[in-house]
Amino acid sequence: MSVPPPAPTPLPDDETTTGQGSRSGLMVLCGVALLILAVSLIGGNDTSGDSSRPPLPAQPGTTASSAPPATGGTGSGLPRSKPVRLLIPDISVDAPFTDLAIGDKGQLEPPPAGDTNLVGWYAKGVSPGEQGTSIIAGHVDTKTSAAVFARLDQLDKGDKFQVEREDGRTATFVVDSLETFAKDQFPSDRVYGDAARPEVRLITCAGDYDHKVKDYTDNLVVFAHLT
Repeated sequence: MSVPPPAPTPLPDDETTTGQGSRSGLMVLCGVALLILAVSLIGGNDTSGDSSRPPLPAQPGTTASSAPPATGGTGSGLPRSKPVRLLIPDISVDAPFTDLAIGDKGQLEPPPAGDTNLVGWYAKGVSPGEQGTSIIAGHVDTKTSAAVFARLDQLDKGDKFQVEREDGRTATFVVDSLETFAKDQFPSDRVYGDAARPEVRLITCAGDYDHKVKDYTDNLVVFAHLT
């Protein structure tokens, strides 16, 4: 099915769903626009092409050669360091990270669906705490249960969350806003564009589940910045 830009090209879902409503009994592989192509963050089942070209997120900086102490001000941002754990106390998230990469079809591969308590980050983009825009994705549910971002929509402006990093630092972010976008109106420039300060986007599925294309209708995006 062809859709106007900047609609996503969802990632194929080989699982068979046995729908029990829009948020239960479903394998969430939710598509959003990202990177050189309009690609899938947590894909769907529609494999049609898409001509939109969202901007490439800011490229990673130089990897730090030594681990700095987990103290001191943020300045213009922290050095590059791999995230290891996401902590969102207000919605009981305590989850490890996995690296996400671009697959053979030009789509961002989703976190493994078999692990409901796992988040992924675009590992060739900005790391959480670096200056620029870092992308973190997670499933909202699976075929059998709720998943790591099931309660993401319960966050409020001003809530804080932490990313524990491999260098020993903990980057603390404050929520600026939560916004839901229809996938055929996804504002790629705004979500993925570079930022002058360290920012994070937490992204998952939202809206109704479309059984025909095996994907949710919307994406929920949490906009946040480093404190």
